[in-house]
Amino acid sequence: MDWRATILLYGELLLALWLLRREGLMKDRTQQALVLVLVPLAFVLRYCFLTYETLDYQDWIRVWIQALRDAGPWKGLGREIWSCNYNVPYLYFLSLISVSPVRDLLLVKLLSIFFDVVLAWGAMKLAGVLTGSDMKKLAAFLLVLWLPSVLLNGALWGQCDSIYGAFAVLAVWLVLSDRPGLSVAAAALSVSFKLQGIFLLPVYFLFLIKGKIKIRHIFVFPLTYILSILPAVFAGRGFWELLTLYLRNTGSIGDGLNYNSSSIYSLLDLSRLSPAAGERVGIVLAFFFCAGLYLWLALRLRELNDRALFGACVLFAVGVPFLLPHMHDRYFFVADILTLVLAVCWPGLTPAALCVSFGSLLGYHAYLKTRYLLPMRYGGWAMLAALAMALVFTAWKLDRPVPDDDEPLPAG
Repeated sequence: MDWRATILLYGELLLALWLLRREGLMKDRTQQALVLVLVPLAFVLRYCFLTYETLDYQDWIRVWIQALRDAGPWKGLGREIWSCNYNVPYLYFLSLISVSPVRDLLLVKLLSIFFDVVLAWGAMKLAGVLTGSDMKKLAAFLLVLWLPSVLLNGALWGQCDSIYGAFAVLAVWLVLSDRPGLSVAAAALSVSFKLQGIFLLPVYFLFLIKGKIKIRHIFVFPLTYILSILPAVFAGRGFWELLTLYLRNTGSIGDGLNYNSSSIYSLLDLSRLSPAAGERVGIVLAFFFCAGLYLWLALRLRELNDRALFGACVLFAVGVPFLLPHMHDRYFFVADILTLVLAVCWPGLTPAALCVSFGSLLGYHAYLKTRYLLPMRYGGWAMLAALAMALVFTAWKLDRPVPDDDEPLPAG
């Protein structure tokens, strides 16, 4: 293990501790004991995973970094890298990694672990704005660091879902904290890192009609997205090429209706569906799911408080990838985090978080172990159960337009 990587990991541990101290979550002995035991142990686990290589790293990420290294970090950003379907913001980090003397694998994982900390911080802030409870804020931070899908995603698998996930969670916190411009910017950054950031975007229509954001804030999205691709444009990539990258990549997703995902397709006999027909079914169902939520919540607009809006966020984060075709094993990442926050704030909804985590981990197991632990339909039923619980929660909060918990919502 490279000593420089160990120092960087230690720095990320110190960052996590500093964020908790800055938030005032290490004031008493109980909090201090929880933090000083659970946070370092979470990083020890990550340390144990750092040298493990998956096929995704060997076949793709390592190849992209080498292509950037061969071309030069700046010139490499100006060229389209063969087989790379990631947007350029992630390639900026890979470009920096390509000129570092530290082993590529370690830096790729350390980048994701850094955003694990940002993700935990975002979940902590979100729990705070929903409940105002210091203990629930601390629980959200610690549980995100220990959530199996977060642990495995970055430190073991070397994936970067914590980056787009962190920005997605921050976007929800910012809008519920009445910072709409920053929220839209965070949502744009989430999408700019990975297309899966769009799963949460439909909720912004509800934010708009409720007055949480204004029309003028919508223009922050394209502006932020364009700014995120400009460095690559200056390096030589075509502006229109990058602006339409995701549209062009949709043609390369393959014919498979389900890729180890606990989606609705895990519940269906795919041998009876043609890929084209199955794709249309999922897209139509996702459309009517979103339209039905819009109609229901628009008709209850006066009762649509912040907690019901958070329930809508959970519904979109779970429901959209559940219904869409071509979903992969890691596409419920944001749903994992939002249902965890839901369970922390309202412990009676812990089964919803367990169901989503179970469904996600079935897909993780299928990839990492190259075999199924259980049939994926078990995960599909778990996701469906989580959707039902999130729906009940949202309806419950609509009937309570004022805070109904022991601790009041903070003013800002």
